[in-house]
Amino acid sequence: MTSSLNVMPQSHDVKSGVERPEAVSKALGSALADTYRLVFKTHAYHWNVEGPLFYSIHNLTETQYNDMFKAADVLAERIRALGQVAPFNLSEIMSASVIEDKAELPSAGEMCRDLSEDHERMAHRLRGLIKIAGEHEDPVTEDLATERAAFHEQAAWMLRAIYAD
Repeated sequence: MTSSLNVMPQSHDVKSGVERPEAVSKALGSALADTYRLVFKTHAYHWNVEGPLFYSIHNLTETQYNDMFKAADVLAERIRALGQVAPFNLSEIMSASVIEDKAELPSAGEMCRDLSEDHERMAHRLRGLIKIAGEHEDPVTEDLATERAAFHEQAAWMLRAIYAD
């Protein structure tokens, strides 16, 4: 008899009507990787921002990283609902993400510019997920990706408004 503590997570064949759930899950995994990296980057900027707009940027980034942290869980659970295994190590997250770190800590304005560009990049990638989900008959993932894209577009706009001339 196998102990319940020795059960290894695995992929399952789910009969939900989604065609090629592994393809959708791979795209979801990329969105999850981007989200997770952007959570950390946003949190790091939140900790280190200084200057006259400290309070505004500090509060905005806190709202954003909290939203994204919750979204990471939703994305991972969608992967599991499709019968696939969610990413489980940091190297997998790092290699699947298009979010990049700065070599040096930027100024408050550059933090906002950098984050806004990352949010735009994520919104673009989420549009790709919407397309893939649609091609594979997965309206649940389409809706999830649409909601996330809207969040990232709004986040980019709010951050752009801070550093606008």
